[in-house]
Amino acid sequence: MKTLAEWLDYQQQIHARGIDMGLERVREAWQRMGAPRPAPVVITVGGTNGKGSTVAFLEAMLRAGGMRVGAYTSPHILRYNERVRVDGAEVDDAALVDAFERIEIARGDTTLTYFEFGTLAAFDVFARANLDVALLEVGLGGRLDAVNIIDPDCAVVVTVDLDHMEYLGPDRGAIGREKAGIFRAGRPAIIGETDPPQSLLERARSIGARVEVLGRDFGWSPHLDALHWWHCDPSRSRYVAPAEGCSGGVELHGTLALEGAFQYHNAATAVAALHALGGRVRWNADALEKERRSADSALLLPGRLQHLGNNPDLVVDVGHNPQAARELARWLDRHPVRGETRAVFGALADKDIEGVVAALGARIGRWYLAGLDGESPRGETVAGLVARVRAALPEATCAPYPDVPAALAAACAEASPDDRILAFGSFHVVAPVLRAYNSGHLWNRRSNRRV
Repeated sequence: MKTLAEWLDYQQQIHARGIDMGLERVREAWQRMGAPRPAPVVITVGGTNGKGSTVAFLEAMLRAGGMRVGAYTSPHILRYNERVRVDGAEVDDAALVDAFERIEIARGDTTLTYFEFGTLAAFDVFARANLDVALLEVGLGGRLDAVNIIDPDCAVVVTVDLDHMEYLGPDRGAIGREKAGIFRAGRPAIIGETDPPQSLLERARSIGARVEVLGRDFGWSPHLDALHWWHCDPSRSRYVAPAEGCSGGVELHGTLALEGAFQYHNAATAVAALHALGGRVRWNADALEKERRSADSALLLPGRLQHLGNNPDLVVDVGHNPQAARELARWLDRHPVRGETRAVFGALADKDIEGVVAALGARIGRWYLAGLDGESPRGETVAGLVARVRAALPEATCAPYPDVPAALAAACAEASPDDRILAFGSFHVVAPVLRAYNSGHLWNRRSNRRV
C-alpha cells in the first residue's frame, strides 16, 4: 500500500501536463465512482483573491450554527492534509490514501492531474462524512476547473483581477467570463466586487442566476457602536438582514478575526451567500468577531497577514498578484512601524512580479530577494527576480539570496527591533518561513534574541 507521500509523487507523474483545463476526464472518473455529491448543500467559492478567507468565514459561521461542514481549499502550505477539512479538522493520511485508491480503481485508463486527484478525493471523503454543507474552493478560473463538475446550491466569486492570464485570458473581461462559469441557473450568484467586470454580470444574467453584488445588494454600514450587514430587497429598500441562525441580527461589535480591511468585503460576501440560502442552512455571524476566536477556529488561517514574531515584527502573506499587493500596501499604510519594512520576497516566474513590486513601491526599505526555482518548477530564479524588481523599482535596495531560508535569516539578523519583516509573494515563500519560525532558528543579531 502506498503512503500519502508516495501517492502524491505518483500523481505528479502520470499526466503529461501539470495543469490541463477541462472537465471531461475528471467528470468521467467521478461518474465511474458513482458521482457522489459531497453534501446536501454545496457552496462553490471562486475568484482571483480572497477565496480561502471567504471559505474560512463560511466555515466558521456554519459550524457556529451547528452544521457539520467540509471545506476543500488549495494550495496547502505545510501539509497536503490542509486541503481537506471535516468539521474543522484536517483529514488524516489514511482517509486520503483510501480515497486515492478508490479513484485509481475507478479512473481506468483516464489520466488525471495532481489537482484533479485531490478534488475527487475531497468529494469522496466528504460524501462519506455525513456532512450538512460542503465548501469547495475553485482552484483556477471557474468554467473548466475540476470543482465545477459539481452543481453548487450557491456560487461565490469574491474578486476578479489579473492572474493566470495564460489560461484565463488577457484582461478582466475575459477572466470574468471564465469565473462566471461556476454560476447556475436559478441559484444565488454572489459577487464580492463593488465594480465587477460586465462580462461576469452578463454571463450570470444570461443563464438566469440570482445575482447579488457587493455595495449594490449587500454590504456593511456603521450603526451606533457596531457594523450592520445590510441587504436590499427587490423594491431596493435597504434593511438589516433578519437573524437566520443569528442572535440579534447580523452585526459586528468587534473586529474581524482575519486582518486587513478587504476582509470586511470577504465577510460581507460570506454572509450574503448564507443569507441567500435561507432556511437550508443554520449559521451564526458572531463567529466572525476577533474576541470570539478560539484556538481551534477555522479563522486561524495561515499565511494571510499572519503575525509570527515581535521586535522585529514578522508577518507572512501569500499575496502574489497586483491586486493582493495593492491591499497589502493599504495595510502597511494603516499599520506603520517606527523603523522600516524589510521584504523577504520570492515569486513564480509566470506572475506579474513587476506589478506586485510597483504596488508596494517605497513602502519597502530593503528587498531580500529569494530564488524559488528550488521550490517549484515554475519558480523564478534569483537572477531573474533581481532584474524584474529593479525594472519596476530602479532605486530599490536589493540583496540576492539563493532561497527563502537564506533571505529570511539575513533579514532577521539585520533588522532592528523597531523594523518589520514582511515575507510574501507566494505560498512557496510562506511555507519555508513558517518552518523556520516553528523550528526556533531565527535569530536577530541586534537584540541577540530569537525572533
